[in-house]
Amino acid sequence: MSVNVALIGAGAMGGAIGTRLAETGNTLRVFDLDPEKVSALVAKGAISAASAAEAASASDYVITSLNAPQIVEKAVFGENGVADGARAGTLIIDMSSIDPGATKDLAAKAEARGLRWVDSPLSGGAPKALVGELTLMAGGSEKDVADAHNVLKFVSSNYTHMGPVGAGQTTKLINQVLCGLGFLAVAEATKLALDAGVDAAKIPTALKGGRADSAILQEYMPRFVSRDYRRTGRIDNMVKDLNGAQDLARKTHTAMPLTAVCAEVHRMLTAAGLGGEDQAALMEYFKGPDKEKFE
Repeated sequence: MSVNVALIGAGAMGGAIGTRLAETGNTLRVFDLDPEKVSALVAKGAISAASAAEAASASDYVITSLNAPQIVEKAVFGENGVADGARAGTLIIDMSSIDPGATKDLAAKAEARGLRWVDSPLSGGAPKALVGELTLMAGGSEKDVADAHNVLKFVSSNYTHMGPVGAGQTTKLINQVLCGLGFLAVAEATKLALDAGVDAAKIPTALKGGRADSAILQEYMPRFVSRDYRRTGRIDNMVKDLNGAQDLARKTHTAMPLTAVCAEVHRMLTAAGLGGEDQAALMEYFKGPDKEKFE
């Protein structure tokens, strides 16, 4: 059964989510400050909205896919935002990656306006969104999380209710710790293999099914070897998420030494101007002074 949904934020991730929703026969209204991103989805069957309020006013569900809690707050509660147009009881599904505390504040503000809130950050990136195989971790009431699945089933193959509002975002931070460490470990191992004269391109096949195997190993070691830096994510987004994990660790008094090192490497690459590049560009950290500079 198709749904009537508004999408606020049509960047790399939002655009992929919107593409999948439109291609699976849903009615999709989209708003983004970048008209080119909106046009790309309109070409796939979406309806352009002049504001977030307009998109929400004609929709049963609203998905937000944005980069920071301040942006989410402005999109939902600012002038001509979602809250200005949404009907009472509308379910807002925030698929952004923001900190759990901000999520709880936003959900409370939405409740005061008669709106419902589910935080459902994701893992799998744009490639998995396009084929409906995202992994989603949801926070909210049991009823709202079940209702959100009426929309999210089109983009996900693994959907788990983690607890009350904010629990989804907490789980996403844990996911990002594991991913950040995984990317860095595979990049480091790739460099060792190359320096030792092993055909690193064969390693994913050689290790497939063993304890060292992972989705990151299978996808990214070949990309590290070939310096395939096509963009499916951003290093500076990982910095944001690792910062969030470290903030949470300070509150819980959790020691995270490996995460600290991983975050510093990502910060160094961002300071070097590579923040907008894909995680594959982690290989730049392992280049010596005699290597060709990144372009």
